Amino acid sequence: MAVKELEESTETRSGRNDHEMSFLDHLEELRLRLIRIALGVVIGMAITLAFNSYIIDYFLLLPAKNLGLTLQNLRPFGQLFLYFEVGIVSGIILSLPNVFYQLWKFIYPALEGKERKYIFYIVLFSTLCFLAGIVFAYFVMIPLTLNFAASFGTETIKNEFSLDEYMNLIISIMLASGTVFELPMISFFLSKLGLLSPEFMRKYRRHAIVILMIAAAFLSPGTDPVSQVMLAIPLLILYEISIAISKWAVKKN
Repeated sequence: MAVKELEESTETRSGRNDHEMSFLDHLEELRLRLIRIALGVVIGMAITLAFNSYIIDYFLLLPAKNLGLTLQNLRPFGQLFLYFEVGIVSGIILSLPNVFYQLWKFIYPALEGKERKYIFYIVLFSTLCFLAGIVFAYFVMIPLTLNFAASFGTETIKNEFSLDEYMNLIISIMLASGTVFELPMISFFLSKLGLLSPEFMRKYRRHAIVILMIAAAFLSPGTDPVSQVMLAIPLLILYEISIAISKWAVKKN
């Protein structure tokens, strides 16, 4: 009986603390969440470092091989730095579920009971949306961008790309595309909280198109029009999908 009363008292105090956290408490909570994210990335990096050679040779360099591009390492320790860069990015991608979980748990105290039950699904679909963006970038955006870059020029100038510039382009496109594909998930969450409605998104569709086009220009890692257009098209499609998701989320509320 005493144990039960102690548990109820603890739960009551915990629930009260969720809503009465001070500014310093929020900073401490944020610090702990960031530490857990960093630890997850380190663990993911440690796992992926063992497979770095396969990731680089059979995944990241494959688009260049398919187009017959020549890559040059222009720095003495360029390939060594490349291994660590790929390891960090791979570690982040592998630890995405933990990253999203820690971010959503940080805002967990601000949610009501009915919103809290969606945390698992939000983490799951946030991860799937990001991975879908990476897949789209790898099979659509990257080949078109590289093909445009390789074919642009004259007969007297041979296109030979530096290894670090090539890798920065590939990784930037994938990360930008993964971030953009989070738009439907953000729409779902804001709609569940009552901060967004399908009527609002339809009313300001024209304004959103202009903003998305500008965002595509900034998010695109290259200055070429191909990568910008290829990023703008899924943005516009995702916006329409977000309207449907918002409508479904509002109806389910």
